[in-house]
Amino acid sequence: MALRNPGLANRKFAPLLPFLILPMHLPLLPEILVLLGFSVVIVFMLQRLRLPSIIGLLITGVIIGPYGFGLVNAVEEVEVLSEIGVIFLLFVIGMELSIKQLASIKRTVMVGGMVQVGLTVGVAAVVYVALGHSWAEAVFIGFLFSLSSTAIVLKTLQDRREMAAPHAKNALAILIFQDIIVVPMMLLTPIMAGGQADVSMEVFSLLVKSAVVIAVTVVSARYLVPRLLHAIAKTNNKELFLLLTFTLCFAVAFLTSQAGLSLALGAFLAGLIISESEYSHHATSIILPFRELFTSFFFVSVGMLLDLGFFVQHILVITALVLAVFVVKSLIASAAVVVLRYPTRTVLLTGLSLFQIGEFAFILSKVGISHGLISAETNQYFLSVSIVSMLLTPFVIIASHHITDRVEGVTRKLGLANRQAKGTKEEAQSLSNHLVIVGYGVNGSNLAKAAAASGIPFFIIEMNPETVQREKKKGLPIVFGDARHDHILDLAHLVQARAAVIAISDGLATKAIIKSIRSHSESLYLIVRTRYVAETSELLALGADEVIPEEFETSVQIFYRVLQNFLVPQDDIDAIVDTVRADNYQLLKEERARPRAAGMKAIPDFDISCVRIRTDGGGFIGKSLEELDLRKRYGINIIGIRRGEVLLESVGPDVVLKPLDHLYILGNAGDIERFSKATK
Repeated sequence: MALRNPGLANRKFAPLLPFLILPMHLPLLPEILVLLGFSVVIVFMLQRLRLPSIIGLLITGVIIGPYGFGLVNAVEEVEVLSEIGVIFLLFVIGMELSIKQLASIKRTVMVGGMVQVGLTVGVAAVVYVALGHSWAEAVFIGFLFSLSSTAIVLKTLQDRREMAAPHAKNALAILIFQDIIVVPMMLLTPIMAGGQADVSMEVFSLLVKSAVVIAVTVVSARYLVPRLLHAIAKTNNKELFLLLTFTLCFAVAFLTSQAGLSLALGAFLAGLIISESEYSHHATSIILPFRELFTSFFFVSVGMLLDLGFFVQHILVITALVLAVFVVKSLIASAAVVVLRYPTRTVLLTGLSLFQIGEFAFILSKVGISHGLISAETNQYFLSVSIVSMLLTPFVIIASHHITDRVEGVTRKLGLANRQAKGTKEEAQSLSNHLVIVGYGVNGSNLAKAAAASGIPFFIIEMNPETVQREKKKGLPIVFGDARHDHILDLAHLVQARAAVIAISDGLATKAIIKSIRSHSESLYLIVRTRYVAETSELLALGADEVIPEEFETSVQIFYRVLQNFLVPQDDIDAIVDTVRADNYQLLKEERARPRAAGMKAIPDFDISCVRIRTDGGGFIGKSLEELDLRKRYGINIIGIRRGEVLLESVGPDVVLKPLDHLYILGNAGDIERFSKATK
């Protein structure tokens, strides 16, 4: 085959020909190869040390960047790829939420966000003015330091499966506000620098465009996109579904960028639009591999910005600044959550999540440099502090629960913790033999409704102040507080309770609550909700009597509906479901090895259960217990009967069973099940 460039066709350079031609066609390929190769090696080494992948990617950027070994100099091209990573990250976050969930945190977005940004700008500006700078420069520096890293915080919380926890929702809400407020900051920057832009027209234009974007988002989420996704899904064409998902993501991101808002915010709105569809989970699954790849580019590109020479020369000053930023921003973010009346633990965890300086501050800093509000040297200090704070973020979030435990321990000793629960004791004073519900989300509220319908007394512990305020008005016995704290459990009269259910989504908090409950009572029947089957054994070992994994129950619901679709008789479906649940939960129980208190009397293989005699009664109605001889026939003992509002505690052989009697029986699970079926 003839060569296109004969001048290169000589023996000396022929072996190098592929390498000489390839960069002309794919100029970024060598840089991408270096970037990915170093990322694999460094992340693998850190994984052996059980350190987060984000740290490895940031270190990779420092090493291969122009200020490191200079192996990758196409920084701007890599930044373009990294921007796609941020888009995908926010897109997936949006799909995992919903417009209803976002509406539920609107107060946190506005109030918490304004308090956090306002206080940070104010404190930073006062300090910078005190150092001899102008107010314009000081306020701009406040803008930079008020922004936190949406990408790193959400990625770390997502990897730790904490996105459903209260502190993660608060962090998300404040980050959303920061992403929105960065646009007005960019508009104000040239004004503060003495520019003559027509501010009123720009602000008016931005408001109009934002209103249009919000309207398009709501209409699309409710009416257009669900129908479009349904039509595409009916084709069973995976490539077409993938293309549509990408198109929606980038279309909304482009729309918001044209409106003067950030691409990341547009991607988040695109995710919200798809989240309202029943196909959101499938869309998430196909987008995840792309998100992981491109977010890796983002973290590497951030590391490339660090000037190692400048960092080494000024390491003491940079270290002091990082420490100051950590303390001040954590306290201010915590103060923003205090305003929202969350408990101490949520306040501290949120504050520790938002201490770093974010990626959008880099974009804003370029605007400040172009308008003379920040010098080149100050910008290097800013970049160094920002990148170091980003490097520290995964470590701080991982350690945040331990830090919070230590702080709460100190506050309890000083008598300063959870004063918000005072004055609520009267709500639980008359409770005994009741149910304690920890968490009033979907599971907790449904459980409370079922308990109320069955006449079971219950008491709710909830950490969302708005939920508590709303449900108190309805007359529900609910208290605002953290179930990890002893006095909150005392308030719920835990020792007098018959059972407790932990129905929250925060896995780490669940484990701590189990320990607290077991320190109060070893005999209380404790049921725990968890998201994953893999967490079941640990929760059982900590002290739970039953663990209900949502992952397993979802699979039960799937085959339940499949059998219905195949017209399997309903009785057979119910029997299969009962068998699967019994077998699997029994298997999970057998794995636990939780030690019980030495004085606790356990009756192996025996349960106490309640069986209702139906109106047809299966031949039991009108007969005495002596005639029925239930112990001989079924291996069970009747220990009590509830007849209407009357409880018969002394059950003699001459007691005659009546329709709708509730029999409290003692026996093993198999005998109880056999008797229960016989009464139907």
